[in-house]
Amino acid sequence: LEEMAPKPIPDTGNILKQGYLEKRSREHSFFGTEWQKRWCILTRRTFYYYANEKSKQPKGTFPTENCSARLAFHLRKDSRKRCCFELICPGKRTYEFTAPSPAEAEDWVDQIQFLLKDLSSLTIPCDEEDEELYNDVDSSDSVNTTSYNMTMNQDETNIEMEEEDIYEVLPGKQPNKQ
Repeated sequence: LEEMAPKPIPDTGNILKQGYLEKRSREHSFFGTEWQKRWCILTRRTFYYYANEKSKQPKGTFPTENCSARLAFHLRKDSRKRCCFELICPGKRTYEFTAPSPAEAEDWVDQIQFLLKDLSSLTIPCDEEDEELYNDVDSSDSVNTTSYNMTMNQDETNIEMEEEDIYEVLPGKQPNKQ
């Protein structure tokens, strides 16, 4: 049996997406821009990138809070230009990546945008059509509140009347009648 090496990620249970991407190096070499293959992991709060899948220490990390993600076809001139996206971190830097396919690039961007929307919102998103189906208990509509209170009072009365029958009768045993 081959053992899987644990990744040193504080919030391992919150991995949203992981996979190989090419990351653009900050330094330009004599031959131009360098793209390095990196194992990347997106969690709820942090983006990690490693030399490879088995690396124990990340080559870099950055918080995803306040960042934005978008497809960036201008990053490459070759056949992989539709696979590019960037993460813009205000006040820090822009991280540039190439995914294995255009669909993967879109998926990375979608996951990051969904995550950022989720982090910036304290409410669960829902469609406007669905909103009318639900009435809050704390609604300012007095008719709904009154009918809710009447229902609650009726339920409480029913509970009080049924309290004598709260014990289960086991098979083969008869309850003692007084």
